[in-house]
Amino acid sequence: MQFLNTFSKSRTSWLLLLLFIIFFEGCALFFQHVMKLGPCVMCIYERVAMMGIGFAAIVGFIAPQNAIFRWAGLAGWGYSAFIGLQLARQHVDYQFNPSPFATCDLFVQFPSWAPLNQWAPWMFEAYGDCSEVVWSFLGQSMPQWLVVIFAANLIALALIVIAQFFGKKIKRY
Repeated sequence: MQFLNTFSKSRTSWLLLLLFIIFFEGCALFFQHVMKLGPCVMCIYERVAMMGIGFAAIVGFIAPQNAIFRWAGLAGWGYSAFIGLQLARQHVDYQFNPSPFATCDLFVQFPSWAPLNQWAPWMFEAYGDCSEVVWSFLGQSMPQWLVVIFAANLIALALIVIAQFFGKKIKRY
């Protein structure tokens, strides 16, 4: 646990988290623009949750030795991963338990102060169907993989939060 405590106080840990998020966001853009798989509303919301983790990583990276920045980064990471997990589970439900009474929205709905789909439509405009499975890998659809990714983030976060309470041992003589 002491290793995780020390690691969480290094910029390397936060940079590693950010690089993972950049990789996953890059994959999403590859699926959208190269493979021509249209993102649905839930995909866009999951993408924003992933970016929330990236923003939290930047906060933690700024001053990981400072408890305020580190805990703010951890809190942002946890919140974004939790919301992402909820969204991904709901998306899986749309895909594998279709119902005319439970469908995703037709258009993304962002707050008026942050209309991401208008600012960057190439990244935040949805035109796919939430209930359609358009890609799978090892028998799992994209939202199922997102459940795994967000859950893994929460597990890693839990370990790092627990490690915060295991600082350096004081030697007594």
